[in-house]
Amino acid sequence: MSLQKTDIEKIAHLARLAIDEQDVPLYTRNLSNILDLVEQMSAVDTADVQPMAHPLDMAQRLREDQVSEGDGRAQFQQIAPAVEAGLYLVPKVIE
Repeated sequence: MSLQKTDIEKIAHLARLAIDEQDVPLYTRNLSNILDLVEQMSAVDTADVQPMAHPLDMAQRLREDQVSEGDGRAQFQQIAPAVEAGLYLVPKVIE
């Protein structure tokens, strides 16, 4: 697939990119090459290829859940401006 100068200008406008006029031929060539590669990849027969979620068929090792910090609720509520029944009280901001 071959892109034209107008295609690159339109893509740049849609992407809100400022491209110098002298760089347009470079972008035209590079984007055309990328689209050609995608076209080649689309032509490959993948009918007999099994889909896979990950190239390595392995299970992830998980660590045991362990408590790393104690309950500091009482300490935190001691320095809070207002607490009632174990809950932090905050000023009403929405009427």
